[in-house]
Amino acid sequence: MFKNHPKGLFVAFFSNMGERFGFYTMMAILVLFLQAKFGLSEKEAGNYYSWFYFGIYALALLGGILADATRKYKLVILAGIIVMFAGYAIVAVPGMTLTITLIGLFTIAFGNGLFKGNLQAVVGQMYDDPKYSKVRDSAYMIFYMGINVGAFFAPFVATGVRNWWLKANGLLHDGTLPGMCNAFKRGQITDPAALEKFHQLADKVSGKTVSDLGAFSDNYINVFSTGYNYAFGIAAGAMVISLLVYVIFNKHLPNKEKAVKVVASTDETGVPKAKSIGNVVSILISLGLMATTSLIFYFTLNDIQLGMAIGLFVGFVSWILQISTKIERPRVNSLILVFIVVIFFWMSFHQNGLTLTFFARDYTYKVVDPFTNVFFNLNSILAFIAAIAGAVVIFIRKKALEKLIGGALFLGFGYLTYYFISGFGASNPISPEIFQSFNPMFIVVLTFPVMGVFTLLRKKNLEPSTPKKIGFGMIIAAIGFMVVLVASLNLVSPHELQFVDAAGNIKYNPVPDSSRVMPYWLMSSYLILTIAELFLSPMGLSFVSKVAPPRFQGLMQGGWLLATAVGNKLLFIGSTFWGKLELWQLWSIFIICCVLSAIFIFSIMKRLERVTNS
Repeated sequence: MFKNHPKGLFVAFFSNMGERFGFYTMMAILVLFLQAKFGLSEKEAGNYYSWFYFGIYALALLGGILADATRKYKLVILAGIIVMFAGYAIVAVPGMTLTITLIGLFTIAFGNGLFKGNLQAVVGQMYDDPKYSKVRDSAYMIFYMGINVGAFFAPFVATGVRNWWLKANGLLHDGTLPGMCNAFKRGQITDPAALEKFHQLADKVSGKTVSDLGAFSDNYINVFSTGYNYAFGIAAGAMVISLLVYVIFNKHLPNKEKAVKVVASTDETGVPKAKSIGNVVSILISLGLMATTSLIFYFTLNDIQLGMAIGLFVGFVSWILQISTKIERPRVNSLILVFIVVIFFWMSFHQNGLTLTFFARDYTYKVVDPFTNVFFNLNSILAFIAAIAGAVVIFIRKKALEKLIGGALFLGFGYLTYYFISGFGASNPISPEIFQSFNPMFIVVLTFPVMGVFTLLRKKNLEPSTPKKIGFGMIIAAIGFMVVLVASLNLVSPHELQFVDAAGNIKYNPVPDSSRVMPYWLMSSYLILTIAELFLSPMGLSFVSKVAPPRFQGLMQGGWLLATAVGNKLLFIGSTFWGKLELWQLWSIFIICCVLSAIFIFSIMKRLERVTNS
């Protein structure tokens, strides 16, 4: 896998893997933890979730500026790992208030800002060497796969720890119960049928008749959320592993710590430098634009949060355009246009941790048959993947020994899969968090096939350009949301279940079993969205590293992440409309955004391809 690549890719791969394990633990359970622990509505939890995701990526701009200014990329990356560990340690402590939890989340976001964009920039620096430049796209796909190896295991570990703690306290897991417990405590469950269903579930998970539903609700919420705290502790442990890998092997990463003289008229590439006074003026102008944009959103939409997010992006765009030279500006302009597309992709794609997680919890079967359970059990899914890998080896390898090894893998792990299936019951409970493992699993499984297709096309001089891959990714993403839209037709909508009665009281009713669908709908949507991600995200990182002017390497990677941050801030659109629109109408928002973004990027394709090849 690492053949024909520099050794530093290996270091970046495994350093990122540990960090991403922690991050995707957070992604799988954060919104569910906030709702369970603090009784937040989907809209409230979505706002905190979107702010956290905004911070994760927006602070990468600060990290990029710091690294570009000091040229100490490796040191900034190290500081980021340490700060992230501190953040995970804070949220791992049970019983913390919402304020302390938010401080922990900000600490994680700040550390990630120091780490993520600069590690991506360092990977790009390795491929500035002409010896490796032709394999830059494949390098970013390998690097991206490292992200998702850690991400695959995270939901299984998080749910395993949570379920272990529930079992240790004599309870079983039911994803709908925390919401019902909080609603009962608020006095919102008054309908006799809903109250009876709540009592039945309480008896079921307790293994006995519950006499005091209030005491049960307090205990279940406490145990449930504490299990998640311990899962955050596992994420902190993963950061320690990432730290050790980085400290021991970072010598293989390129060292760009060369002094940059402020008084010099040109940098090492001969590009004129902006004067200091020009930088001051440009910063002031950019801050003015940022403030103006924020105020516009505040007075027109009464949403200062969205205004601040978009204002920060507008300010960044203004600043980078002012300090870039005439030679640099075509590249900078092209990157900004791609950043705009990225905003709408991540606004849609990262619904997987928000509204798609709500859909997994509320609208997907809670129990499945033995075969389907293969994909929700870590041991069986690993065996199944190994069996499929063996079958692939049989068909694609030519040597007899390799085919024999493939056959052994297929038969051995195929039997093991059958053994697991035969041991499952007729009905097997599943956790909604596990759906978060499908995206990284598909990334790992599909990375090499997609790379193989691109390699084959490259040999025939038919490989699409990096910008075209990004455009195709937007179209594929729209198709992914079409799948979940079809699954949502004729389902009862959230606004029909949680409503305000004539007296002004909020009433809560659980989703009826008749409005639950097979998990394959959501799994198929994740599969298609993963293909879209492979076309867009690693290709986008590669595009930025190719096109960014040399003195803006870290900064433009930060710009990519800032655009991602704005998209993540817009995640609240999904949670806001969750309780207001029909489900199919909600998914239509993201389909339209992806299609319009694809049309836009193809309309500027010639410009993007010109700067890519220059």
